[in-house]
Amino acid sequence: MTKGGDVGDTLRIEVDHPGSAVGSPLVAAQWRELLVRYGVGESHPDATDDLEVDHLAPPDGVFLVGWIGDAPVACGGVRHRDLLTGEVKRMYVEPGHRGRGHSRTLLLALEDHARGLGYSRLVLETGTAQPEAMALYESEGYARIPGYGFYGDAPHVRCYAKDL
Repeated sequence: MTKGGDVGDTLRIEVDHPGSAVGSPLVAAQWRELLVRYGVGESHPDATDDLEVDHLAPPDGVFLVGWIGDAPVACGGVRHRDLLTGEVKRMYVEPGHRGRGHSRTLLLALEDHARGLGYSRLVLETGTAQPEAMALYESEGYARIPGYGFYGDAPHVRCYAKDL
């Protein structure tokens, strides 16, 4: 799946693994950005979650990397929540590649892969320090739901769901 303005800006989506030589640096950059946005130091107890890299791998998950030419610039995954529900995790686009529709392209690819995994619903957690993420999810038909998961009770967390 590809999308972009011109050939030099076309996002190519490939299946990868969050622990790979390509995936790991993207996941680390995403996590560092979240810690900065929420003012949490890397040694703080809140600088963790319940995601393990194998959650975003077959048979119940997927991890995608978005490429511009030879450069990996975006990532995201889906993990198993229950028999019919997947959870979007680790959505990230490098700052220099934002504003070009890559996050939307990646999200739509994740939805396609989630359907292929047998999920009929996706859920996700984001937060108030990520207004662009909330706007993306809402524009793609995700509706607010009560908090759930690792950060479900945190006041800054916003949870969403979409039936596929």
